[in-house]
Amino acid sequence: MPDRTNERKKRVTIVDVAKAAGVALSSASAALNNRPGVSNETRKRIAAKAEELGYAPSLRGRSLSSKRTFSVGLVIQRDIDVLESDPFFGSFITGIEEVISHRDYALVLQISKNEEETLERYRKLSLDGRVDGVFLNELRINDERAELIKELDLPAVAINSADSLQLPNVRQDASVPFRQLTELLIEQGHTRIGHVSGPREFLHSFVREHAWEETLKQHCLPIGPIFTGDFTYEGGKKAAFALMRDKNRPTAVVCSNDLMAVGFIQGCKDLGMRVPQDVSVTGYDGIALSTYIRPTLVTAKTNPRHLAREAAEMLMQIVDGGQPQNRTIPPATIVYGNSVGKAPRAENNF
Repeated sequence: MPDRTNERKKRVTIVDVAKAAGVALSSASAALNNRPGVSNETRKRIAAKAEELGYAPSLRGRSLSSKRTFSVGLVIQRDIDVLESDPFFGSFITGIEEVISHRDYALVLQISKNEEETLERYRKLSLDGRVDGVFLNELRINDERAELIKELDLPAVAINSADSLQLPNVRQDASVPFRQLTELLIEQGHTRIGHVSGPREFLHSFVREHAWEETLKQHCLPIGPIFTGDFTYEGGKKAAFALMRDKNRPTAVVCSNDLMAVGFIQGCKDLGMRVPQDVSVTGYDGIALSTYIRPTLVTAKTNPRHLAREAAEMLMQIVDGGQPQNRTIPPATIVYGNSVGKAPRAENNF
């Protein structure tokens, strides 16, 4: 019996498809790459022959013929330790993949340590011709990436950006659920409501803090103490130690994300305080962990996968030459756990 160990199956090429369909190579290329130049009848015949022969276009060949890279870029500027504990990005990346994989696109993911490195990474992705477009996440106030993207003429979609940046964007408005969470605490009789914010340079931190502050003003309540956190569990614990040791400590706290809220609850326990009897706590994100702790967390459940899918669909349209409208997905929905209760009877004034 002959040795067939090194025998390789011949790859079906576009030349084979053209020959089998009885058309010119240029016609086969136009039909299989969805370009004009062939009739519908011819296009169908070529497609049928391609399927019959098991033809699969090579990504390299498609890149050369279309002058595309078939990849999109995302640069995440976060400390690796912080990124490791944040479940948002796993869901967000999954949402991107659900869309681009059907287009045979790949995600080029990079992590940077600071703003300067972030700008350089986006610049190289564009100038090296490695991506057809990019996502801009976690926009900062006066974010320099917006001008860079325009300078590079690089297709981009921003996530939760400001209108002033004038970039195609997809939003999930955080101000609505933050007002609802603050209102919930006010309804329970709380008049000293603090806030644990994210880093103040982030646009989404500003939006959440502003919603909390405006809600208090509307009810003629004093603006409670603010602790600037870092979106981590440890940051939440530090916030509890800082805010709850004060003699005029708040009786309720609105945290900018769930990880900090969980850390805040643990910090309160370490201080010998009960949640919600001594202090009520709310979060934001609706991560699975918020249902595992005791008491379960009152929070607002976001949908990063939905946000990412919309952003990816939008970027694909832009890469294809379209001009899609900005998109907004429904705001996060309130999840009612057990971390909110009536305000304690004995309250000190600010």
